[in-house]
Amino acid sequence: MSKRLSAAGKTPSLCHEADQCGYGLHRHLTKLRFECAVVAPALIPRKAGDRVKTDRRDAEMLARLWRAGELSPIWTSDEEQDAMRDLIRTRKQAMDAVKVAKQQLLSFLLRHGLRYENGGYRTKRHRRWLAELRRFRFAHQQLAFEELKRAIDQTETRVATLGQAIEEAIQTWRFAAVVDALRAPRGVNTTIAATDVAEIGDITRFESPRQLLAWLGLVPSEQSSGTTTRRGRLTKPGMRWRERCWWKPGGPIVTHPRKDIPT
Repeated sequence: MSKRLSAAGKTPSLCHEADQCGYGLHRHLTKLRFECAVVAPALIPRKAGDRVKTDRRDAEMLARLWRAGELSPIWTSDEEQDAMRDLIRTRKQAMDAVKVAKQQLLSFLLRHGLRYENGGYRTKRHRRWLAELRRFRFAHQQLAFEELKRAIDQTETRVATLGQAIEEAIQTWRFAAVVDALRAPRGVNTTIAATDVAEIGDITRFESPRQLLAWLGLVPSEQSSGTTTRRGRLTKPGMRWRERCWWKPGGPIVTHPRKDIPT
């Protein structure tokens, strides 16, 4: 199709929805010197009564909306940015795996009536208690217990390895100076700073701080009519990492996923 369009001397304007496949199609069409935009699915107007969805109908709808100027293209990252995102998101998945592994171990102990009574979890004393625990009646129960402990060790090793890889990758990244600047405030470590920069990308694409806050979803929802003003929870659009935190002036990043930003 691209060869036929190029031979005819036409330069069509193309668009497609953002999906889990990344920006490969966008980059390919751009290399062929076609104008191609990526639009966010959440910002595509849809009829409330339209309950028939096919690829052909979706393509026709996108073509009509794009020609009418009703679609807003999103910023697309380059391959270097995607590589850093993949590394950081893989570490996040490993962190989630650590939480799951620890919960599985605690649930296993709870089923057998074993509780640690000498302090909190995730301490050296707790780890020592787990290492010396030999209270299971059957050998295969002890084996299952040891495997659950080993799963925690393996996932924590993965997290440490990926964290070190992030530290090394930042050294040659074009946004290394931005990461260093974000690490200046108290409570912001390398991982948090690198995650924010990797997901946001080029922060200069926002014309004002209000635009950045709107993109992050750190603005309250609103349903106002007449003289009545009603503001609700944060809008929280896009990926879940955006709602993770907001900046407390003079302090570390603190988690408030369900509270409005103070005015």
